[in-house]
Amino acid sequence: MLTRRINFRLYPTQQQSTKLVEWKRLHCYLYNAALADRRDMYQRWGISVDYFGQQNCLPAFKEEWPEFTELGSHALQATLKRVDFAFERFFKGLGGYPKFKGNRFYSGWTYPCKSGWKALTEGKHGSLKLSNLGTLKMRGQARTWGVPTTCTIFCRHGKWYASITVKCEPVRETARGSIGVDLGCKDAVSFSDGAKAAKPAFIAIADKAVKQASKRLRRKRAPNRNQRVKGSRRWLAERRRVSKLQRKVTRQREDWIHKLTSDIVSRNSLVAGEQLSVKNMTRKAKKGKRKKQKAGLNRSILSVGFGIIGQFLGYKAAEAGGFYVESPTRQLKPTQRCAKCWELTPKTLADRVHVCSNPECQHTEDRDTNAAQVNLIWATGREPASRRRSDSSTDCGSMRQLAEKKRAKRLAQR
Repeated sequence: MLTRRINFRLYPTQQQSTKLVEWKRLHCYLYNAALADRRDMYQRWGISVDYFGQQNCLPAFKEEWPEFTELGSHALQATLKRVDFAFERFFKGLGGYPKFKGNRFYSGWTYPCKSGWKALTEGKHGSLKLSNLGTLKMRGQARTWGVPTTCTIFCRHGKWYASITVKCEPVRETARGSIGVDLGCKDAVSFSDGAKAAKPAFIAIADKAVKQASKRLRRKRAPNRNQRVKGSRRWLAERRRVSKLQRKVTRQREDWIHKLTSDIVSRNSLVAGEQLSVKNMTRKAKKGKRKKQKAGLNRSILSVGFGIIGQFLGYKAAEAGGFYVESPTRQLKPTQRCAKCWELTPKTLADRVHVCSNPECQHTEDRDTNAAQVNLIWATGREPASRRRSDSSTDCGSMRQLAEKKRAKRLAQR
């Protein structure tokens, strides 16, 4: 059984919407109160407060603040656990010190078990029943439905959503092929067989529209809290237009990546990619070192979706019973390595064709296609043909190499 998450759009009534906003405000207040409790107890008395200590204080907290009673004990415990996760990330060095959250930026809350909610659906549309609130209409469709386990209610741009996790057994069809992939900015995906998936046209169209809308936005009076200046109504309206355009291109990109990765997995049971640290690849350039060029490169990387293509291939290949393998980029260097002789040939970003520097090889291939072939060779464990010892050599090597020689001679005699 695998866990999958499905997002449904909620359509509450006016009365239900008012109550949802109030519940979100209370969960935000609880989050900030738990954060302040941990900070103050440690700074004043040197006492470290953990999750269980705050959880045991919830009954007394609800007696003092009775409006929290209708939210449900499990949902309140999940909010306290969110604070605990934030401090765990801080102590592990994965994030900064937890900060207080404003009500505008606090998304929602979670029901960590089946208590307090019920999904009245079979995977396509339906309704959601919440304790002390009633039934809310929802729209959405799951590819594979199963047993609901958790539910997260959150708000995005004034619209309410329910993110439901289910235990299910997803099934996908796949073939027995194998292919290597390489991600790029000029061509979004290059394959080891020479095929390429170009960057979608909607990305350039959306970039132009967002650039024009952002230019109009800069001409309006923006808010400035330090100077106590409120944003004009025209600025707010233009800001909503920019956000709408950005959300649209995000949905288009995700839909395109879903279709692309599903097509790859349906034709290949082994997909070979490479490990990419998108966060490091898109760091800002230092002062005086071609900042504009680096900013343009970062936009190209992020517009293609380097960070999620590998994730989608991984879970879809697992559903189909196949494999998605990522080669160690820093050690293997697939962009610089030759797929025929395995020698390294240094290149710059301007070099779009691979020409092997080995005088005995001189292999010429498209740069991205060659990198995809290197990923596939590494994933399958096959040694390039030119790296094998010739039959005329007097050194037979190990028993494995001797067996390979004998096998090659038998194949040549047939």
